[in-house]
Amino acid sequence: MLTIRQRTAPRPAWDAELELTFEARSKSRLRCFTSAGEDVGLFLERGQPPLADGDCLLADDGRVVRVRARPEKLLHVTCASAFELTRAAYHLGNRHVALQLGDGWLRLLDDYVLKDMLLKLGAGVEAIEAPFQPEHGAYGGGHHHSHGGEAEFSYAPKLHQFGVRK
Repeated sequence: MLTIRQRTAPRPAWDAELELTFEARSKSRLRCFTSAGEDVGLFLERGQPPLADGDCLLADDGRVVRVRARPEKLLHVTCASAFELTRAAYHLGNRHVALQLGDGWLRLLDDYVLKDMLLKLGAGVEAIEAPFQPEHGAYGGGHHHSHGGEAEFSYAPKLHQFGVRK
């Protein structure tokens, strides 16, 4: 098994490729396979941003492994105005939906309930298949809320603390 424990700077050449969905690229522990079928164990540092298309990893044996975003079933959302697109993004964000942002469009993983909501808002929604690279989030730690009983639960780093003066 090819074991990978660290990320490395992008390289012009690589020895193997991993084609992964966004969900798989978001995990720090994963068993997967290279494009050539070699068994891979990912053991990356926890709490890091998801792997992006083109990122490189350094295997324990010295090989460089490039990450490719696997095409996924997505909804490509457009609107007649910037206001309507902002409104669609607001409603999706209110539901904690991962969004990829483009110039005049949004993309999200295919979901028939969200598609129906977007159509009711007047958005244009097209089913496509493409690599998915959503925004990571301003707070850096991903999506969190308490799930009582998770002993090791911790929030993302605090950007500010109300009522605390330093």
